Order: sequence, then structure tokens, then C-alpha cells
Amino acid sequence: MNKTLLCLVFYIVSIAFCNLTFCQEPSGEKPLAQILLKLEATYDVKFSFETKTIEGILIRPLPDELSLKQVLNHLNSITHLSFEMLNSRFIAITQKETEEPQSQIQRLEEVVITNYLTKGISKTNNGTIKTNTKAFDILPGLIEPDVLQIVQNLPGIMSVDERISNINVRGGTNDQNLILYEGIRMYQSGHFFGLISAFNPYLSEDITISKNGTSAKFGNAVSSTITIQNSDKIDKNRSGGLGGNMLSVDGFAKVPLSEKTELQVSARRSFTDILVSKTYDAYFDRIFSDSELNTSTPTNTLLAQDERFLFYDFNARFLYDISSTSKLRINVINISNDLDYSQVFTTTDNNFQETKSELNQTSYGGSVSYSKLLNQDLNLSAQVYFSNYDLDAKNNNISNNQLLTQENKVEDFGFRFDASKIVNESINFNLGYQFNEVGVTNFEDVTNPDYTSFVKEIIRTHALFGEVEWYSTSRDTYIRLGSRISYFGKLSEFLIEPRFTVNYKFLDYFRLEVLGELKSQSITQIIDLQQDFFGIEKRRWQLANGNDVPLITSEQTSIGLSYNKNNLLVSVEGYYKGVHNITARSQGFQNQFQFTEDIGHYTVSGIDFLINKRFNDFSTWLSYTYSKNDYKFNQLHNGKSFPNTIDLRHVFNTSLTYNRDKFKIGIGFNWHSGRPFTPPKDLQDNSNFTIEYNAPNSSRLSDYFRTDISAIYKFKPSKGISAEVGASIWNIFNQTNIVNRYYTFDSDNNILDIKNKSLKLTPNLSFRMNF
Repeated sequence: MNKTLLCLVFYIVSIAFCNLTFCQEPSGEKPLAQILLKLEATYDVKFSFETKTIEGILIRPLPDELSLKQVLNHLNSITHLSFEMLNSRFIAITQKETEEPQSQIQRLEEVVITNYLTKGISKTNNGTIKTNTKAFDILPGLIEPDVLQIVQNLPGIMSVDERISNINVRGGTNDQNLILYEGIRMYQSGHFFGLISAFNPYLSEDITISKNGTSAKFGNAVSSTITIQNSDKIDKNRSGGLGGNMLSVDGFAKVPLSEKTELQVSARRSFTDILVSKTYDAYFDRIFSDSELNTSTPTNTLLAQDERFLFYDFNARFLYDISSTSKLRINVINISNDLDYSQVFTTTDNNFQETKSELNQTSYGGSVSYSKLLNQDLNLSAQVYFSNYDLDAKNNNISNNQLLTQENKVEDFGFRFDASKIVNESINFNLGYQFNEVGVTNFEDVTNPDYTSFVKEIIRTHALFGEVEWYSTSRDTYIRLGSRISYFGKLSEFLIEPRFTVNYKFLDYFRLEVLGELKSQSITQIIDLQQDFFGIEKRRWQLANGNDVPLITSEQTSIGLSYNKNNLLVSVEGYYKGVHNITARSQGFQNQFQFTEDIGHYTVSGIDFLINKRFNDFSTWLSYTYSKNDYKFNQLHNGKSFPNTIDLRHVFNTSLTYNRDKFKIGIGFNWHSGRPFTPPKDLQDNSNFTIEYNAPNSSRLSDYFRTDISAIYKFKPSKGISAEVGASIWNIFNQTNIVNRYYTFDSDNNILDIKNKSLKLTPNLSFRMNF
């Protein structure tokens, strides 16, 4: 609790320091975003825009005696933007060169909170949170706009074990999140087996996160929805960039091929197979220290080991503006993690034993989308996509002439059709149809003795969806009502999933938000054995079969209230979520239920609180989440409820960032209560070679505490070239945090107490040039 008080004191002191020292307005130019906030308060109007539209625009403050019309005319002339009065109170901001009928399709989505945590993060009236990586400022511990690391700074979103591949949104497991890259469903989201986002942040421009009240066009995931999109505008000039950090090098380029076509490409590759850094050592320890590959026993002595690890990703996007009313987009993506690992042992009888292991995790996918604006108020679009995920492991014990091969493969093909109709400036209709076919293959082969298992399952799903969006005449009230109707062919099940969003502004600076949804999911991850795939990527995807793996369903509601005035944001949101038909094998139990098959549910109720204050070049925020997450299975624990394995009752974060001209710096503190685990009744009692446990998840790990810092300096080495240098330290105080604890047997059948430790002090440096 002392660490919590330390964080709170830091937050209060940072506010007081900023108030005393930096409360005076500087003369000269200011960001347009600050000017717009003042104009909204002065003239009682509301500006609607995308963050990237006003990014980097600086202007001088306007005289107070100007009328609203004079202000808009002046802004039109000096910013090269279009300021259009939709009615007496609502003003849309768009870029003049892209002022086409298509822009009207987006008018109903309004940004209601800019700089939600920091520059580049905003919240819209439909409940989603948007991140623009081009406008992104800085977050503690990050020197690059890592897509999925940014997401974890939002209230209610975190990873209980620091892995990108294990993001938990309001108590949900990672496989319950829908992650879409340009419409392609991604079944792999991380490099270094989960520690780094697999999506190149220098082409991925817009990220949208929905925790609740999800649009009806998204389905087959009962927790959050995260969509990632690249730049959709054809630039007239070529641009690109090269950079690197202590793990990898990368580059990207945008190349206009003609006035109507453009090619965007990006690539990243680690150099960890040829050069080892302090960052690599810390990451390697985190992932492999407790895996099967690094396990020693009293019956053998490790003489030598050799590992070769690398990761890479590649993205390409082709843009073709066929006409002013039609567009074609083609996208491809490839992600890979490769590990070769060999060990030489001596046994107790002085014989040599050699093993060679391989672990490969690969994803590739593609999408083709076409959109057509038939008139100023009707837009049609169609998309076809394919996604392939493949996880392979091979363990070759040369001395015993035994080879173990494991594979988990997902093939996902689909297409969708969307229609959007604007009835008037207050009403918009969205309708569509989606089909997808998902096939999952699980293969296992052992030699000496010979054993082979091959299982492939397929589910085809048809879905109709529709929703209506409505704005009141005053633009103070926004309502979205929708529903998704899905038919799962193999399971012969129909599901109707209504969703709703209500956003109401009152007393000028307050907003009330009410969200709700029903959702379903036909694919999930399970764990057969904790040692599968060397214990590194032990989860494997599996489809619902209507029997021991049923279709997962969920319901969620939330109500929130926010206050936003004078660069002060205070937000509080309460929520309830229930997820049903989960299997015990999908929860990764490492206690008495590890090999038990049962079906149950979990319920989460909680509250998210956020306060954010900006003082000129400073931004400071504090977030706190309280939640209670409990299981209840039909047979486990005699049908009584017990804490969820990822139940974190208290989560507390506070940060301070500074951004002035060419220099940025941020420091942040992260604290949360320990996650549950199940201790044995007696560590010395191994009678019958079994472990007798206490009540499930009856104990908790020690509290988690971590401090991060990062800094970025920008400069221009020559005309047309900009550069930046970044440095960060993750866990600056080298705090030892236990993120998981479980028990197993060694080769002599003694009970081992295994403690998975978080990342230790992890430095990183980066350098980047853009041209």
C-alpha cells in the first residue's frame, strides 16, 4: 500500500508543480487543438474532426472581439482546412483537397474528447477510443508507437503477465478479443512470443478500440474489438523512413505510382540471431527462463546450449482511387517468430544426450476491398479477406531417436458487404452481410513409440447486421441502435445480438454515456498440457463443437459520466460483464483442475476512473480500476464460485509527460494487486505422486509495482530529413514482480515451486530518420 501512496503523492505533486510553474500562457503560436477548445467555450459550438486533420497546425490566438463567422473565415484562409457549419452549433473540419461527397459518410462520428491520455488518443461519441500513431506524443516506457502497448494504458485494459499476446480487457482472456488488421482477423499479435506488438507502427495509422457497445458489423469475439488501419490517402510526394532499436531494424515507404495509385510497404527484422543486446537478454529471460527448454534436473548436467531466435514482419498496401467516387485497396501482411534451440547434457551414467528444438510461429493474410459512392448519401463497400496462422514445434531427442512434432493451424476466409445511407444530417443507416469459414487443424506426431493424431474442424458462419445512428437537432444527444443475427452452420444455432450506444451532453461540460451489447464466439484457445510447444506458446486454437466446447456468449452493460473543461478531464465508468459456456481447459488452470473438463462462466463487475490534466507542455493523468472477477463451473469446487485466474481487484497507474518543441519525456508508475493462485496444502507431501491443493485461487501473489521512463529528441540533420533519438527504461528500479506461480514435480517427484518473474530492468535505444 506504501507504493500506492507513493504514486498518489507523485500525482498530486506533479499537478501542484505544473500549476505553480507552468500556468502562464506562452506568447506566439499555439496548437490549433488548443485554439478550438477555447472557441468552443467562447461561442458555445462544437467542432468535429479527425485528430490527424489538425495535427501539427500552429496558429496565433484570435482576437476576442471577432464574430463566429469572422473566426471561421479567418481559419479557412490560414489553415487550408474547411470549416463547415452543419447547423447553428455543430462545425465539421475537413481537408479542402479531399472535400468529396465521401466525407459526408463520416459526419455522425464525432470526437468528443481529444488528448484522452496524451496527444493522438481521443474518444468519440459512439464509445470507441481512437489512436493516431502519426499524432502520437509519448507514453512512459515507450519510444515507438507500439500499437498494443499504447492500448494497455487505457483504463480497464492490461496484461496480467506483461505479454502483448495476453491482453485482458475488463477481465476477458486474450482469445476473446477481436483484432482486425485492414479487415483481416489476426490470430497472432506479438513478436518475441508476446512481448512486442507484431504490427509495424509506422504504417498502422489509426487504431480503434471498443470495450463495449461494439458496432453490429463486428462479431465472433465476446470481449473487445481492436481495428488497425493504414493510411488511406494517396500522397503526392514520396516519403519513407528507416530506424532501429536494440532488437530490430525497420523501414517503410509510401510511393505514389500515379495520380490515382500508391504503394505502401514496411518491413522489420530483428538482429537477435547475430547480435545480443541487454534488451534481448531481458526479453529472453522473461520468455524462456521457466519454459521446458530451460529446465534442468538433478539427473543431468547441461554442457552446452545454443539458440538462434529472430522475428520479422512485412506489410504492403496498394491504393487505387478509380474515380472521385470509387476506391480499391489491396493489403498483405506476414508475421513470423523463429526459434532454433539445441542442448547437450550428460546423464548420471556419463552418457551424452543431445536435443534439437524448433518453434515457429507464422501468420500471413490479405484483403481486397472496394467502395463506391452511388450518390452523396449512399455508400457501398465489399471486402474479401484471408488469414492463416501456423504454430509448429519440433523436439528432436537425438540420443533416444525420438521426434515430437506439434502443429496448430487456423485458416480463416471471409467476405462482407456493407451499405451506408445518410437520410439527413441527423440519421444514418448501416446494413450488411458477412460470411466466413474458419478451419482449425491440430496435429501431433511422436516416434519411438509411434503415435499420430490429426484433427481438423470447420465452421461456416452467416451474419446479417444493421444499425441506425441518430443525432438530436442540438447535437447534444447521440444514439446508435443495432443488432447482429448470426447462423453457425455446423452447430445449427441462430443468435440475435443487440447493441446500443447512448451519449448525452448536458450542462456544457458533462457527458453521460450508456453502452450495452450481446456477443458470441465460435473459436477459442485451450491448453492440453502446460508443456505443449515447450510451454512458450502452449495455447492452441479450437473451434466450438456443440458438445464439450460450446459456443461462447456474453452480455455487457456500462454507464459512465465525464467532465471535460479547461484541459481537465474527469471520467468514471461502472460496468458489468458476463461470459458463458467457457471450458475449464481454456482457462489454463495450473492446480487441481488442470486436467478437468467442465463448462462454466465468469462474471466481472467493476469501475474505471480517470483524471487527466494538461498544463501547456505537461500532461498528467491518474487511472484506477476496481473489479471483481469470479468463476462458476458446473462441477468444479462443488459448483461454488471462486476468483478468476486473471482477477486483479485493484489497478492503479499514474504518469507525467512533457512535450516541448523537439524534446519529449515521460515517467509513469504502475501498481496492481496480485493475481490469484492455488498453493498446495503441504509442499513436502508428495504421496501417491499427487499434489493436494487448497481451495482454488485462495491465495494471491504479492503486489506488482513497476516504474518506466522514456525520452525522445527530434532534430533535422538536413533539408527534407527529420530524425529522432529515443531512450527508455522499463522497470527502472529493477523491481522483482511475480506474475504467475504454480507447482509441479521434478524428476525425483519432489514438488517444485515455479515462479514466473516479470521483465527486469530493460533498457532500449532507438534512432529513426524520416524523409
